[in-house]
Amino acid sequence: MASSAPPFKSGFAAILGQANAGKSTLLNALVGEKVAIVSSHPQTTRNRILGIVSRPGAQIVISDTPGLHKPDSLLGRQMLEEIEQALDGIHVLLLIVDAARKFSTGDQRAIDRAAQFHGPRILLLNKIDRLRKEALLPLIDVYSKKLDFAEIIPISALTGDGVELLLRTLEKYLPEGTPYFPEDQYTDQPERFLASEIIREKVLAHTRQELPHAVAVLIDKFEESEPQTRIHATIYVAREGQKAIVIGRAGVMLKTIGTEARTELEEILGRKVFLDLFVKVRPAWRDQPAIVRELDWRRQMEEMSAEEEDEGSEFEQGGEG
Repeated sequence: MASSAPPFKSGFAAILGQANAGKSTLLNALVGEKVAIVSSHPQTTRNRILGIVSRPGAQIVISDTPGLHKPDSLLGRQMLEEIEQALDGIHVLLLIVDAARKFSTGDQRAIDRAAQFHGPRILLLNKIDRLRKEALLPLIDVYSKKLDFAEIIPISALTGDGVELLLRTLEKYLPEGTPYFPEDQYTDQPERFLASEIIREKVLAHTRQELPHAVAVLIDKFEESEPQTRIHATIYVAREGQKAIVIGRAGVMLKTIGTEARTELEEILGRKVFLDLFVKVRPAWRDQPAIVRELDWRRQMEEMSAEEEDEGSEFEQGGEG
């Protein structure tokens, strides 16, 4: 009698760590698609980004999260809320640290937060491609004494070393269950949000060190039609000097940002894209609820859904009169 196939597994995991530990690079490596933008600037990720990995015997839903930090603005507090929401209801916690960097107070902060999770914790020693092999075992010993981990896996999210091992390990800790998403879906974020993130990634890649926290990108119009998708977006900065940097001499910088963003969006969306960019100064925008709220696409969708329900309720009441 032939043995039955092992039960299908499905569940949720979240990647936790301080800024620049490699969370977004890891999520992209696990999914095999670009679902999170990557930058050398700290705190690039502002929302929890969902990546979906469908394998023959399992579906793993993984959240990338903003880096742990001490908030100094409304945006910073919202980012910490994103972390807490990502950790709510998960089955496995992935704590990622930069193995090539000395242990810091930021690493301790991440360990302290991981200690609050009462489930399987997997420690990922990232960037081992920058580490001498003889330094790995002492590092494992240091971290294993700080917190009880179900697994400790050395990886390089950049080269892919250890990524397949991590996926197999994650499967081991997931519960039995049916898939949460269709097999061909690899993220839950809408194309509109992805477009704003790709534009912001190009701004970060081409501007000076002082700009990252001062830049926000909001989509003003996203129209899907044949033969191309038309996108109008505004890049918000905090000061006039920053606006001049983004635009560049004779508009060259803004044109470069737009060209690179449009090219990548055409590859991701699989169709022609018309991209129109504007740059506006909005002082202290990180503490302005209207802009900060709009950066959270999940909240925006919830508000839109609530408005539609209210309109439907008003219509029904009018029909009864």
